[in-house]
Amino acid sequence: MSGITIPLGRVEALIQRFDAISSEMAAGPEPDVYVKLSRDYAELEPVAKVGNDYVSALRELGDLKEILSDPEMDAEMRELAQMDIKPTEERIDTLAAELQILLLPKDAADNKSAILEVRAGTGGDEAALFAGDLFRMYQKYAEDNGWKVSLMSVSEGDVGGYKEIIASISGVGVFAKMKYESGVHRVQRVPETESGGRIHTSAATVAVLPEAEDIDVEIRSEDIRIDTMRASGAGGQHVNTTDSAVRITHLPTGIVVTSSEKSQHQNRANAMKVLQARLFEAERERADSERADARRGQVGSGDRSERIRTYNFPQGRVTDHRINLTLYKLEKVLSGEALPELIDALIAENQAQLLAAVEADEI
Repeated sequence: MSGITIPLGRVEALIQRFDAISSEMAAGPEPDVYVKLSRDYAELEPVAKVGNDYVSALRELGDLKEILSDPEMDAEMRELAQMDIKPTEERIDTLAAELQILLLPKDAADNKSAILEVRAGTGGDEAALFAGDLFRMYQKYAEDNGWKVSLMSVSEGDVGGYKEIIASISGVGVFAKMKYESGVHRVQRVPETESGGRIHTSAATVAVLPEAEDIDVEIRSEDIRIDTMRASGAGGQHVNTTDSAVRITHLPTGIVVTSSEKSQHQNRANAMKVLQARLFEAERERADSERADARRGQVGSGDRSERIRTYNFPQGRVTDHRINLTLYKLEKVLSGEALPELIDALIAENQAQLLAAVEADEI
């Protein structure tokens, strides 16, 4: 058997908590209580399932060893028990490895929905077109995961794409996967607007924020200033001619959020939602800065100034610079089909770093 040590008492305690939550949900609690229980249930379910299998396998191994050590047991039973020892030990090793990952320290925001912000960076029109490519990639990835995408604010580029686009992505565990996308994405290609055939380098920035709830962050009315203004757009029929756009300024921090869809009421709601998410993320970043160095270097820290990925069209490759992973599947990545390969590799690297930190007693 492997040398992985699993704290059995902790596993059993989590299983008991999961069973208690299941009983509470079956009793028909109030809706707000049920929502909280559902989240706890979803978080504990994988641990409880693997934990139960692990405990059962340990019990089975104990029974097999007892049969082998019993001098009064007949030879046929001892032979059968001996045959079952190795596969049972292998199953225990597999389950222990799964539990080791499941029991790692988790980001408290992992189960939350997320606010996705994509902005054109350096590169003018080409950067806006690339921002559009990225947003469509995330839309398809969200659809493939069964998540709901709702547009919150859109500023279109002059020749297509987006100068800025903000959307809410709703579902269980959205932030756990999408958080690895925060940072600077770079594209190298011959722009559609370039007739000379020269390869240009452009960039777009992506920010993924956990969607905050009222209990996560409180915004006092005296701390915000709300201004209405005329919405702007790419031109033509998309330009709003009424003062429906909303700008909210959070006075203590200076954070400014705008929303410029058709409904002023919806714009207020959208802007407040984004403001809550940004304030929540600012508090999370402050807390992160106080953690040990081992945690600061973690993959997926969300530093939006960091160049994380390059999309090279002439060579058909995508390179993630954080883990030095290159896939020659550019079109499949941008279609969302191969994006899970990058995200899953980042999650695996993050888990490896956490395991190393745990073993070194740094967290």
